[in-house]
Amino acid sequence: MTPFLSIVIPTLNRRPTLERALPTLARQTYPSDSCEILLCDSGSTDGTRALVREMGLPNLRLIRGENRGRSGARNRGIREARGDIVLFTDADILADERLLEEHARLYRSTSRATATESGVCAVGCEVQVDSLEEYEVVRGHPEMGRHLHRKPTKETSWLFFLTGNASVPRNALFAAGLFDESFTGYGHEDLELGYRLRKIGLRIRYLPSAVNYHWHPVSLEDRCGRKELSGASTVRFYRKHRDPRIKLLLGVNPVSMLFHRLISRDGNLLRICRTRAKTSAVCREILLQHHYLTGVRSAMEGRS
Repeated sequence: MTPFLSIVIPTLNRRPTLERALPTLARQTYPSDSCEILLCDSGSTDGTRALVREMGLPNLRLIRGENRGRSGARNRGIREARGDIVLFTDADILADERLLEEHARLYRSTSRATATESGVCAVGCEVQVDSLEEYEVVRGHPEMGRHLHRKPTKETSWLFFLTGNASVPRNALFAAGLFDESFTGYGHEDLELGYRLRKIGLRIRYLPSAVNYHWHPVSLEDRCGRKELSGASTVRFYRKHRDPRIKLLLGVNPVSMLFHRLISRDGNLLRICRTRAKTSAVCREILLQHHYLTGVRSAMEGRS
């Protein structure tokens, strides 16, 4: 039977989280013979291949290839997919048991023949959890958790197109040009694809009933580093399309850049924020935004 959904997961040395994530995709209310799981491996050396053999899931395929970043891994999955609809998730995401059913429902509202011509794609509800203990508390009760999206409306913009929980008709992905593999650093390869999907006429639906749990404990130091890389990706995104709305929606404007210069020049505020970041949400946000705008400024000045 040809699957309707193809779940694409990029991975590189993520066996410990895959051991938890893959079983949640095997325990879905959606029929297993109507979906396939494509684990797109960029050269793992941690036993990922052995894990796939041990799990023995009939609809799980390991797609191996060279390390071309997350964009390259996802593109391999798209090309190998047999389903009409591609659902993107990640190696550290634990799926609610109705995740696939809720995504499929959006496209099944029409016949299969016209599902890929529906003119829509979708993002689901992503709940952040720092530990498996937190996951067990909020599992099945997403309203209790910390949501990645800030309550977008039923139809939303490319700004919310994050591929930890997003589905797209496969033919639309080819029409848009797939992921841009020049986004090799951290961040925005998914937003940039969402931008192009909107440009070719797709509407982005928000599906609060399609839930997954992002098990993603990250230290403050790592978050700061990722923010700088994300800032550089913002500049790449803008320079590719030259749309002023990109900078505006991603927080790059004269006021934010002036704020960055002032706190960088003074030093005292940053020192206070670093000291208090673990206990103060305000200090933590100031510190993260400083690193994000540092990445923006470095990229604009050609230093990254």
